[in-house]
Amino acid sequence: MSKQDYYELLGVARDASDRDIKKAYRRLAMKYHPDRNPDDKEAEDKFKEISEAYEVLSDAQKKAAYDQFGHAGVDGQGGGFGGGGFEGNFSDIFGDVFGDIFGGGGGGGGRRRSGVQRGADLRYNLDLSLEEAVRGCEKTLEIPTLVGCEVCDGSGAKPGTSAKTCSTCGGMGQVRMQQGFFSVQQTCPTCRGEGKVISDPCDACHGQGRVEKTKTLQVKIPAGVDTGDRIRLTGEGEAGSHGGPAGDLYVQVHVREHPIFQRDGKHLYCEVPISFVDAALGGELDVPTLDGRVKLKIPAETQTGKLFRLRGKGVAPVRGGSTGDLMVKVAIETPVNLNSRQRELLREFAEATAEGNSKHSPKKHGFFDSVKKFFEDMT
Repeated sequence: MSKQDYYELLGVARDASDRDIKKAYRRLAMKYHPDRNPDDKEAEDKFKEISEAYEVLSDAQKKAAYDQFGHAGVDGQGGGFGGGGFEGNFSDIFGDVFGDIFGGGGGGGGRRRSGVQRGADLRYNLDLSLEEAVRGCEKTLEIPTLVGCEVCDGSGAKPGTSAKTCSTCGGMGQVRMQQGFFSVQQTCPTCRGEGKVISDPCDACHGQGRVEKTKTLQVKIPAGVDTGDRIRLTGEGEAGSHGGPAGDLYVQVHVREHPIFQRDGKHLYCEVPISFVDAALGGELDVPTLDGRVKLKIPAETQTGKLFRLRGKGVAPVRGGSTGDLMVKVAIETPVNLNSRQRELLREFAEATAEGNSKHSPKKHGFFDSVKKFFEDMT
């Protein structure tokens, strides 16, 4: 019976990349794996065929011979490689492509899994005032975390004793199990993948090598940080297991809303109320900044919503660059709680400006002219 073309078996083109070949094999292997198809001889045979195809096409030398001579170049009949059929090492294939499905990662000889593992990274949400964010500050953080046990120095074993190599896996952390014609690796049930067994655990950490503790840190917050910025403190996360390196601590910055200023990047914005008299005649305003007060000259006939730029009164960006500006928007305030004399004066003012309305209120006059034309066009 003639063998099916290896490329057709994997469903890839003859010029497929190594990555595509590997991807195709993985997909088919998951579909036809005997563990997923128990007592299915047809699926087992199919799994053998695609594994044989992958064993050849994933090897550059064998693939070249197959491309030139076909099956004769790799099955031993034409002086090729198999010496009498497919003799690929399935565990090597699984270690490269399929091992994670079985919870292992070993190749033919297996890779020793160490019990030493890096600690987890931690995140701390830090609220700052706008002033603290702009100027920079120093904060004291209380971080609940896992730290290395001082009694056993992180080993997990009682002082004077030490962990012993696991007799079940020989320190490998994994055991190989034979299933039919191939073998798979699984986490060692005795040491749970650590490779070592602690027979006399430390009383302080109960063999974990780490204990819970609230750690106090002094952190310098650089000037110019903003909401969303993140500060990384290397090695200030959880302690690693069995003497492994500690993780990192990430301080996530959030700047609280300010009663006066709004921030947009390196620029600040604020709204300042002015009387209609100051707006009409002009004057000076005391404008707040993060550095104190400054005088702002208001020209005559200023309209509400007018923006004034105070250069260099914004924020110096944390990553460098020019300092931003403070944008001041004036809002003309209508007077309230008027007495009779004040109302009388306003009526006199209104009468005095009634003639030549377009001259004194150009926006109002232009608006109503537009409204009049709008309704005329509708008729």
